[in-house]
Amino acid sequence: MISVPVLEASQVAEARRRATGVARTLGFDDTSGGRVAIVATELATNLVKYGTNGEILLGTFEDETGTGVEILALDRGAGISDVAGALRDGHSTGGTPGTGLGAVKRQSQAFDIATWPGRGLAVVARITDTVSKGSPARPVLVPHFGAVGVPLRGEAVNGDSYCIRPHGAGWTVLVADGLGHGPQAAAASDAAVRVFRAHEHEQPSRILAAVHAGLGHTRGGAVSVARYDPECGTLVFTGIGNVAGAVITGGVTKRLVSLSGTAGLVARRIQEFEYPFTPQSLLVMCSDGIGTSWSLDNYPGLVAAHPSLIAGVIYRDFARGRDDATVVVAKDLAS
Repeated sequence: MISVPVLEASQVAEARRRATGVARTLGFDDTSGGRVAIVATELATNLVKYGTNGEILLGTFEDETGTGVEILALDRGAGISDVAGALRDGHSTGGTPGTGLGAVKRQSQAFDIATWPGRGLAVVARITDTVSKGSPARPVLVPHFGAVGVPLRGEAVNGDSYCIRPHGAGWTVLVADGLGHGPQAAAASDAAVRVFRAHEHEQPSRILAAVHAGLGHTRGGAVSVARYDPECGTLVFTGIGNVAGAVITGGVTKRLVSLSGTAGLVARRIQEFEYPFTPQSLLVMCSDGIGTSWSLDNYPGLVAAHPSLIAGVIYRDFARGRDDATVVVAKDLAS
């Protein structure tokens, strides 16, 4: 994803420019690109007016809900006490017309917001190149996964990669963290994804063994694989190195076991571990750029939010700032 700090008014234009650039890469027409520009401008303007240490994250998405531009707005300000009021046109606490968040929601095919007193605001908006003609009463599809992946500041590429693929009625997720950062780290993690795609239907431990063998020509990295089988109600997890995983069910967080080593270099043992996973469970996988102390305990209601919003809040509050940072969040497909 592209990270754009938004600390002052001059950076609003940069956020808009980068967002419309992402839209152009997807072939958006002028009308759809204009909707992206509106969303980016309104979210960035809100960060300047009300936020603290604001940041816009820009990326693309492709899942069962569609394909398009994803925009996350994150800040560490005072938050919003009345979300419903903030979404109504005409509501403002800053002397403005008060059309910001309302306009963002109208222009987006998917929208979610999370805020807590003193813990800032997080907003996710997804914009596709076409507007649905369906009934406004029709429920909006919520994807079963979301992710944030941000390179170390100053680097052009992210040394982390991830991939999620359907597997029967469930899914299989890989997260790879190339050793170090920069182009060589990205080459290692991209190679991990290619091997994963070639072996995605095999057992997680066999996938990981194939990735380990396939990364021998790279600098290597940390790699973890998780598979959810809804029929069995289980999640199988296997990892080499420090791509961490956790399952959250009913407010209880269970940290998952990954064994020491570096995929592509040394892995003394590859072992699968099985955990209960229900339709109400949440899988979170993080690269080493996210601190291991992260927890959702102080964010009431966040587990029910859009997966990208959950990933964004974890990134905002627990990124170490000295490495590439990636968070992948996955749920049951029907949840």
